[in-house]
Amino acid sequence: ELLELVCKGGGENAILRHTQRNKKLFVRERLKLLLDDESFLELSPLAGLNMPYGDVPAAGCLTGIGKICGVWCVFMANDATVKGGTIYPIGVKKQLRAQEIAMQNRLLSVYLVDSGGAFLPLQSELFPDKSHGGRIFYNEAIMSAMKIPQVAVVCGSCVAGGAYVPTMAEEAVIIDKIGTLFLAGPPLVKAATGEYVSPEDLGGAKLHSKVSGCSDHFASSEKEAYECVRNVISTLNYELLPEEVIEHDSPLYSSDELLGLAPRDYRCTLPVKLILSRLLDGSRFQEFKADYGTTLVTGFGHVEGHLVGVVANNGELTHDASLKGSHFVQLCSHRSIPILFFQNTAPHAAEPTSVSQAEAHSNRLKAQASMMAAVACAAVPKITIVIGGCYGSESYVMCGRSFSPNFLFLWPNARVALVDSRHFSTVPQAGDSDCTDESELKHLKQKIEEESSAFYSSARLWDDGVILPQNTRKV
Repeated sequence: ELLELVCKGGGENAILRHTQRNKKLFVRERLKLLLDDESFLELSPLAGLNMPYGDVPAAGCLTGIGKICGVWCVFMANDATVKGGTIYPIGVKKQLRAQEIAMQNRLLSVYLVDSGGAFLPLQSELFPDKSHGGRIFYNEAIMSAMKIPQVAVVCGSCVAGGAYVPTMAEEAVIIDKIGTLFLAGPPLVKAATGEYVSPEDLGGAKLHSKVSGCSDHFASSEKEAYECVRNVISTLNYELLPEEVIEHDSPLYSSDELLGLAPRDYRCTLPVKLILSRLLDGSRFQEFKADYGTTLVTGFGHVEGHLVGVVANNGELTHDASLKGSHFVQLCSHRSIPILFFQNTAPHAAEPTSVSQAEAHSNRLKAQASMMAAVACAAVPKITIVIGGCYGSESYVMCGRSFSPNFLFLWPNARVALVDSRHFSTVPQAGDSDCTDESELKHLKQKIEEESSAFYSSARLWDDGVILPQNTRKV
């Protein structure tokens, strides 16, 4: 239901204006004309959902990964039905994440630009800092220096910051009658000089194709523009390592059964091997240190023919489990084997009440720190799936967002928080007060409960999307 809501963009009136008055294709229709097939992974589709931007339903831009002419590409496409494609802070964050993926994986970048530039009332949140809007153009320059090709289509109004995206790309296509490119549009010209000029004369397709040279290709229609992009990509002479077609077995158990295995109580009571047996080729798993530190499961398996190391929570991350995890992650790094992390971290145990318990806590902390260092320094691809609870420091140890996994996805039942709101009855209070107000505690628990949901996380781009459990292997 949430995905359907997001796909509706800015609502019926905005869609009518976009498709009827301006005769433009909807953003997902544009992608269908570009892509080789239906295998498209949309990134963080729920970004911006229910965030405090008034009536904006989502980020106003679509990002994803798919193939054109057999070449893997990252797509960044404005949805002009959402406030004319103006850029909100979450939209900037979404585009920067897509560029990060492009740089990390050396993927060709395709920009479908249809944007009114920055949303001025929030300019202080999306303009000045190094992680704000200007970083998009910086990244374009860096990717160009890295010889990662970038292609753009001007498929609507490109104003202010929106105008730099296509002009910094290697090749740009502009569409007649609907594509315009300028730093300031006709209303600002009128306000500044009193002169009236049409959008077409100020920055239309003919002007930029014949006079300014900002565009490299003129297209008379959207369909022609996307055919042109496909032709451009076919001449880039850019190929990543050829993909091997590896024969592989399906899991012995149906992936659909993962719906019934998704943890609901977040206490790691579910044996994680039940989940692995529905994800790995032939349900084969070569376990490492099977009888030691059993609350963490480690071992090797294959996903669609690709060898991976698996690190999966199976209970509280104890001292022994952490040492085992550290050892295994170092093995994977040494052998250049990608690692899959399955997070279902247990809520923190009660505070120590004796010297021996305090010593045990200290030893566990030291072991967890060792595993954190191993995870941070492992120079292999890392993909993290949050299948249940993701609490506190254990989210760092298990390669959470702050440890920069290549990708991080959540199941809809996932919970992401510093603490589990159900497992504390008092909170420390500043000052000399010996007790905590009950209503304050109740409010804090409700707040943490709300902020722990997978959808709260994904709306803020703390991950790359909420995925259905049965689609995990495919994603």
